[in-house]
Amino acid sequence: MHKRVALVLIALCLPAALAAASPTLDTAAISGALGRSGQTMDGGVYRVSFPRSDLHVKIGSTTLLPGFALGGYAAFIGRDQGVLAVGDLVLVESEIQPVMQALEQSGFQITALHNHLRGESPHVMYMHFMVSGDAGTIAKALRAALALSKTPLGPVAASVPKVLAFQDAIESGLGRKGKISGSVLSFSIPRMETISMNGTTVPPAAGVATAINFEDAGGGNVATTGDFVLLGSEVPAVENALLANGIQITALHHHMLEDAPHLYYMHFWAVGPPSRLATALAQALSHANVKT
Repeated sequence: MHKRVALVLIALCLPAALAAASPTLDTAAISGALGRSGQTMDGGVYRVSFPRSDLHVKIGSTTLLPGFALGGYAAFIGRDQGVLAVGDLVLVESEIQPVMQALEQSGFQITALHNHLRGESPHVMYMHFMVSGDAGTIAKALRAALALSKTPLGPVAASVPKVLAFQDAIESGLGRKGKISGSVLSFSIPRMETISMNGTTVPPAAGVATAINFEDAGGGNVATTGDFVLLGSEVPAVENALLANGIQITALHHHMLEDAPHLYYMHFWAVGPPSRLATALAQALSHANVKT
């Protein structure tokens, strides 16, 4: 009888003990070094955004809002020893070399450098990185590298969510609820698998969830962009579903090194009626092992 009671007590105490043993992030050191605050997301990820609000990028007649397609970020994940930081920086051509050199000299690995869009003006590139170590040291090095670009630094004013006329049509077509930030409707759709890199679990908020964004494009249409996060075996079906519905595939590539399972990122672009685009994107999502 006493043995049974002891086992019950151990079971009740175990979640609290595990929580106490989980790595903690020094978010104050990160925010202080970067000069701006981030958000603590699901999975304990501390994510700091670097929207390129200084850029005025257009595709055709559509002006891209910073939170729609120009939102760089750094995501910090606690480990037993320090942190793992991954991220994506939005840069123009002249900024790539100095930022890359500064990051490399500080021990960062550049895991990818590529486009996400096609036909945008001015042309922008996306630099993905990873680094392990002390949170504050990493944040200081990242800020120093970003200072070599025109990326706005310092505190970011909170955006006021607006009422978006197309929200209901999009959410109905996708069968999911989105999040409004300013004038952008965003969806973050995690995969079912646990993703890891170099032995560290990488939660969805650290950039391994399918992202789908919408903004108003005028005339009753919306623009949509984002990226599907896929296993290699899922790529052909998702590709076919997008192309069959008139959605452009603008890039297909990796973002990380030595991730398990290895993931591919399929970026897309389209302008059209909200319901039609949402239904087409839902059809493409049905070919990926994502959470409903």
